Amino acid sequence: MKTRDALQLAYDMGYDLVLVAPSVAPPVAKIMDYGKFKYEEKKKHKQNKKVGEVKEISMRPNISDNDLSVKIKKIKKFLGEGRKVKVRIFFRGREIVHTERGYDLANKIKESLALDGVIEVEPKLEGVNMIFLFRPLKKQGGSNAQNEN
Repeated sequence: MKTRDALQLAYDMGYDLVLVAPSVAPPVAKIMDYGKFKYEEKKKHKQNKKVGEVKEISMRPNISDNDLSVKIKKIKKFLGEGRKVKVRIFFRGREIVHTERGYDLANKIKESLALDGVIEVEPKLEGVNMIFLFRPLKKQGGSNAQNEN
């Protein structure tokens, strides 16, 4: 179809003529609502950007057992969504003297999340913060076959 005819057809329909593949011979164009197309592209790009986001969970070394279980549940939820989780244990005041409590807490968290995620960055002390990073386990294809039986 000639460009002039395609433009007239798009104008009559109330849409735009958008060049999709300019490098192909002959060039490919589509009749569509360009504003809606740009909106959909932006929305798609935004969704893809969120997936790679790193979530952060903070706590102190003397956290209660109930609060710790709530934090672990939240970490499991983030790992289940396919996100990385940065865990930060921060020491206030004289708590920094007892860094072994932070390492004990980090080990307890690692044991709790053994089935949900893999530790990517081991716990290390950076100033008054102990930071470590979890990444989700890779999905296994054979797990559905076992559930069907």
